[in-house]
Amino acid sequence: MSDQLTAPPSRWFIEAADDELTIFERSREGRRAFIAPRLDVPERPLDELIPAELRRREGARLPEVSEPEIVRHYTRLSKRNFDLDTGFYPLGSCTMKHNPKLHERVAGLPGNADLHPLQAAGDAQGALELMWRLQHSLGEIAGLPHVSLQPSAGSHGELTGVLITRAYHEANGDRRTKVLTPDTAHGTNPATVTMAGYELVKIGTDEYGNVDIDDLRRHVDTDVACLMLTNPSTLGLFERHIEQIAKAVHDVGATLYYDGANLNAIMGICRPGDMGFDIVHFNLHKSFTQPHGGGGPGAGPIAVAAHMEPFLPRPQVVRREDGSFDLDHDRPHSIGRMRGFQGNYGVFVRSYAYIRSLGAAGLREASEVAVLNANYLLARLRREGVLEYLPAAYDRICMHEFVLSGAVMKRELGIRTLDLAKRLLDHGVHPPTVYFPLIVDEALMVEPTETETRETLDHFAAVVAEILREAATDPEIARTAPHTAPVRRLDEAGAARHPVVRQPL
Repeated sequence: MSDQLTAPPSRWFIEAADDELTIFERSREGRRAFIAPRLDVPERPLDELIPAELRRREGARLPEVSEPEIVRHYTRLSKRNFDLDTGFYPLGSCTMKHNPKLHERVAGLPGNADLHPLQAAGDAQGALELMWRLQHSLGEIAGLPHVSLQPSAGSHGELTGVLITRAYHEANGDRRTKVLTPDTAHGTNPATVTMAGYELVKIGTDEYGNVDIDDLRRHVDTDVACLMLTNPSTLGLFERHIEQIAKAVHDVGATLYYDGANLNAIMGICRPGDMGFDIVHFNLHKSFTQPHGGGGPGAGPIAVAAHMEPFLPRPQVVRREDGSFDLDHDRPHSIGRMRGFQGNYGVFVRSYAYIRSLGAAGLREASEVAVLNANYLLARLRREGVLEYLPAAYDRICMHEFVLSGAVMKRELGIRTLDLAKRLLDHGVHPPTVYFPLIVDEALMVEPTETETRETLDHFAAVVAEILREAATDPEIARTAPHTAPVRRLDEAGAARHPVVRQPL
């Protein structure tokens, strides 16, 4: 064991492990949840507004905390179930960031919540305008001008994009049979390829964690319809050779598809369209704070380049010459409808509210802080001695997330990545994603997001270090964890192989 791992846990770890910390103990001088804009009306003397006898003699003793900490304080009082409002949720690739409550209130306004999907366009101008403006906002963020809001989720957006690729090639009289995906791709990518009727071809990863350019060039030919790519990749690394990749794909007439799962790392900094991508799908629940729906409702809009626009699903939300908004069904080359109606409107309201709240500068800052938090946490884990047993899969400056390998931990401490994940539950921390990407042995994938404080990241690093110290003397504790959760360790493999989908009569 290293000296770092044999050292006693930090004071912060001992305090943070106690779920009874008061809101005042969490307070940090200067931290704010909200900064009011400058007054746009003349100031009035306080005596004219509140009589002196009704005012405090001293200012209110209030804690100085961020909005997520305020929400968590009240949520802890009301329930004991674990969720994003309760604690840190570093689920890699899922971007489980704080969802501002203002957006829920806006989505719940009667004009938004009570609108019927069969409402005539003339009587739903406000909703159509919001959707039209959201399309333009997403198009600007992606660097691709034409957007459809129809797809119901990220995976549905993938399918829509690949079907548009098929329609594009067929319109050019070009029959192609293959779609390329990296070996680090999300599982939905190969599923999408199969559903769209293409043959899947995997591309390898090089020693730096990027697409293996030589392997790509070996597989790119005129049978290839598309390359599906995530940038940053699922390893949390930016593709250094993205321009070479785009050129290799376009030189054979194929399209370049952007899986928007990791867009949260680059918003306002660079755009997929400027990198050479022809199609992008957005995960509104990841990048724009639409809450994860546990299966729905969701939204996975797509943006496309001009040469792909004729094939977008119909109808499209458009603005007529007289300034009114309408649904355009007259799209002869469209791939058709991808779902009933126009999508989950409440999701659009929340996402549009987020974009308008932050603006261009705010979106960029969100991405910058997401990248800063991930790199800070990786450095903190190194300082705690954790990377001696959980080394980074590819030790580079990461983007919004990073992947560790538990192979050394398994060999030297006798616990697996799954054991570590289960033991984290006993410390009140939701585990990161485990065993993905598949190319990393005993993978642990961590994404802290931009909405977490430095103290939260420090606590996570201290907890992981404490579990490793514990495993050095008694690995059985982690092997049998969790010990304090509502249920103990489940037989997940057995449940998958022999699911019980109905109760016996």
